Amino acid sequence: MNRVISKINLLFCVPILTVVLLNTSNFAFAADLKHSFIVFGAETFVVDGDGKISWVIPKSSRDGWLLPNGNALLAVSKGKEYPGGAVLELTKEGKTVFEFKGTQSEVNTVMPLDNGNIMFTEAGPKPRLIEVSREGKIIVDMPIQAQTKDHHLQTRMARKLPNGNYLIPQLLDKVVREYSPDGRIVWEVKTPNWPFTAIRLPDGNTLINCTLGNLVIEVDPKGKTVWSLSNDDLPGKPINDACGGHRLPNGNTVITSHHAKANETKLIEVNRDKKIVWTYTNSKNASIHHFQILDTNGVAISGKPLR
Repeated sequence: MNRVISKINLLFCVPILTVVLLNTSNFAFAADLKHSFIVFGAETFVVDGDGKISWVIPKSSRDGWLLPNGNALLAVSKGKEYPGGAVLELTKEGKTVFEFKGTQSEVNTVMPLDNGNIMFTEAGPKPRLIEVSREGKIIVDMPIQAQTKDHHLQTRMARKLPNGNYLIPQLLDKVVREYSPDGRIVWEVKTPNWPFTAIRLPDGNTLINCTLGNLVIEVDPKGKTVWSLSNDDLPGKPINDACGGHRLPNGNTVITSHHAKANETKLIEVNRDKKIVWTYTNSKNASIHHFQILDTNGVAISGKPLR
């Protein structure tokens, strides 16, 4: 692993934030509801509760986290600088304090672990899930049983579970699988469309966002759908490629509309009754791949983010 200390120019700007209040039974907006959050996609930035961008990180990212120390941990998109993608930890001062360069086609996900290690996945001819120490030593190197015809459509938001297993959405395979650390498939559920986000909930259910199908489903441990959300449930059909998702402590679900363009709804929050309670819109054409809600009305999200 190479440790790189470099300066990154941090840009600051103000987006256009639009929260639309409509008098309809499908909306339950709280006029005083505010979130701060970090966005991952073609552009990576932090938005405060007033809708102002407080930190722009000049990297294209696919997944990431705002860490308790204030740094950003990113799965960086492949490009000239990182042909196989990368995992980076960046400070607000512009320093890269951790770097791991991808060795295959893409790095599609990243997750900080309680023991200080970092977990991520690599897409390519030999798709795999890796855990590395802060010193760059590979601790876990687990093959992923995914198709290899299309590297880009192998996996997305893999997460390590409290039981030590790994939950991995496999897009083109149309399946979400739970792997043991030795690579055995111990649970799986087929999905109607490409699964992008898979979130294991405290009650044992799994929340899945299906890209292309504009569908969100929650399944129980037996794979039965116990809750779902689609454009048929929402006025104006606002979901345009349901990629990233985040289940909040109050039971609400936030979804990204990945293909939304400038001045279109890019984040949608719904309650259990499928009422829209909050939206985010900006003037950027850049899409939102994934995100992390940081706080609600200035109160930090409690517990580990379910995203």
